[in-house]
Amino acid sequence: MHPSNALPKHDINHYLNLLDSPNHCMLASSPIVRRQQFLIRSLRGHHNRTNMERTLETKCANGTAAEADAENILRRITPALDPSRHKGQAGKIAVFGGCREYTGAPYFAAISALKIGADLSHVFCTKDAGAVIKSYSPELIVHPLLEESYSVRDDEKASVSSKVLYEVGKWMERFDCIVVGPGLGRDPFLLGCVSEIMKLARQSNTPIVIDGDGLFLVTNNLDLVKGYPLAVLTPNVNEYKRLIQKVLDCEVNDQDAPQQLLSLAGRIGGATILRKGKSDLISDGETVTMVSMYGSPRRCGGQGDILSGSVALFSSWARQQTSATDDSSNSPRNPMVLGCIAGSSLLRKAASLAFMNKKRATLTTDIIEYLGKSLEDICPAS
Repeated sequence: MHPSNALPKHDINHYLNLLDSPNHCMLASSPIVRRQQFLIRSLRGHHNRTNMERTLETKCANGTAAEADAENILRRITPALDPSRHKGQAGKIAVFGGCREYTGAPYFAAISALKIGADLSHVFCTKDAGAVIKSYSPELIVHPLLEESYSVRDDEKASVSSKVLYEVGKWMERFDCIVVGPGLGRDPFLLGCVSEIMKLARQSNTPIVIDGDGLFLVTNNLDLVKGYPLAVLTPNVNEYKRLIQKVLDCEVNDQDAPQQLLSLAGRIGGATILRKGKSDLISDGETVTMVSMYGSPRRCGGQGDILSGSVALFSSWARQQTSATDDSSNSPRNPMVLGCIAGSSLLRKAASLAFMNKKRATLTTDIIEYLGKSLEDICPAS
């Protein structure tokens, strides 16, 4: 750059003040000065647009929901690493999902729980998906027990369904939380089996986080979650729209989003809903909480799967902590709400760190690698 075009290294606001000074007006017609004016204003706009301002903009767009004290909640529910504890006490999570077409989603959910601190993570998937998911990581315990319609004769469906339910039943009471839906697909026979598995989970008083095709299943059969306080639904924009139309028989109202979410959760009764968006809104039918910390503009597929695995683990941790302590603070007491807040905020922090390093190349696997560091920054292990 020619010396006359160079912008000296001083405070940007200093140069903006000079632009408005009388001594500068006589030079305003110079092409060089006009280029400098444009550059300075652009730099100041970028420089001043902090994460806090982005967060505040997000808050203003979402009405009156209370912002969650996410970091304190993370500190409150994350268990300390204790050498006296044995395998399994830090969390045993199971993901029900994965079919011929979709094998990445259940892997993302299951491995995210491990990366945050779960001791054991299982995946129950179809036989076609089992070998593929096993190849992604030796850390996961993979059960290729589920079946799709094409592989089962009509006269065998009842016996196959009973066998699947029997095999899953031997494991259910071992799990602290299950995730239903990532990569599940919409095969009718498979969805029918998973419906029975969800009923089994309710009988065992096992928390359920429902995402992806699990939400398609639940939207068409609300009785699977109605009145169950240990259920969490994590809909994206389109999934939420279908829920609103089904339950409230109206369209999504973004102008009064917190109140509409409160009505939706109240109508379903008991279940917690985490509405994903620019801000995540969380309601159990009694309160509405918001997580609006800035994450990443990169919207690669799979981040919802990270969230479902994270919410599953944090909810199980929150259940342990809230049952073991008497917390008189004003923060939420519902462990499923606490799990949603923790999972949402940690995902956003990890996505932000990944984007800082990878920019447009950021993938879901990059975000997963930052989950541990993100939690460590808030809750140091030692």
